[in-house]
Amino acid sequence: MQKIKTGDVELRKVFSETLFELMDSDPDIMYLDADLSGAIGTSKLIAEKPEQAIDVGIMEANMVGVAAGLSVKGKIPFVHSFGTFSTRRCADQVFLSGCYNRANVKIIGSDPGVSAQSNGGTHMPLEDVAVFRAFPEMKIFDVAEPNLLRFILKETSEEYGMTYTRFPRKFKGTYYDERQDFKIGKGVVLREGRDVTIIASGLEVFEALHAAEMLSAMYIDAEVIDMFTIKPVDAELICASASKTGAIVTAENHNIIGGLGSAVAEVLAEHCPVPMKRIGARDHFGEVGDQKFLIDKFAMSSGDIVLAAQEVLSRRN
Repeated sequence: MQKIKTGDVELRKVFSETLFELMDSDPDIMYLDADLSGAIGTSKLIAEKPEQAIDVGIMEANMVGVAAGLSVKGKIPFVHSFGTFSTRRCADQVFLSGCYNRANVKIIGSDPGVSAQSNGGTHMPLEDVAVFRAFPEMKIFDVAEPNLLRFILKETSEEYGMTYTRFPRKFKGTYYDERQDFKIGKGVVLREGRDVTIIASGLEVFEALHAAEMLSAMYIDAEVIDMFTIKPVDAELICASASKTGAIVTAENHNIIGGLGSAVAEVLAEHCPVPMKRIGARDHFGEVGDQKFLIDKFAMSSGDIVLAAQEVLSRRN
């Protein structure tokens, strides 16, 4: 059973250090940023690796087009902006120049969902996963843990194709160790349980683990799954856990429409129907506030997950 530990390194530091290592080992790996290198911690990359790292300015659509062109020439470009701008603002370029063209571009969207905090609704991507889930052959990852982020960056640099990875820049906290084995497209069971399954991703994994402890005090044994790959989702694990517990709660730092909850619901509806409840923003724009306020505001807290678990258990029974 995984335990939450207090982290001492922000995820943006993990991102910049891992990318630096990858670029050292492979000169074909490139980094493009939309004038946010200071915010994401990659200023050193741009200063020290001018042949591989480029600040294109606040021109996200152009950045994706350039990255797709680099891909055609055999380069492996990573592109970054805040999640709102690396998805909504350049969606057509990602679709046509990237996915349709079968390019090899690694899109990074920082500060997903409530982690945008005081930047407010204009900068708060609660629909980014929904946008890209509809793009053929796009892989999507929701990450809020340093060891997992390192794995995703390294693995996607080696595997050809279009990917989107979202993570909160300043977040600290861990529940994996360096020996953890990951596989793209496969969820990780963080806690075994027999009564109810909580499937979470990104920041909501921490809330799910807290909720499982609260449920344990109520003599409810919750299974917790980190579904860090939202597309392709791990249908095999979803059905196996649903068959065991007979009740599912999903928790995501995203709108419940089109994200993790929708992906899980599609699997359950087609293969293994059981009572289900989705935790996430409910058809709502982002707002200004700190992370805790927003998690409470959008009913995404561990307490909300507990209530959802009790509801699906009552429906199952």
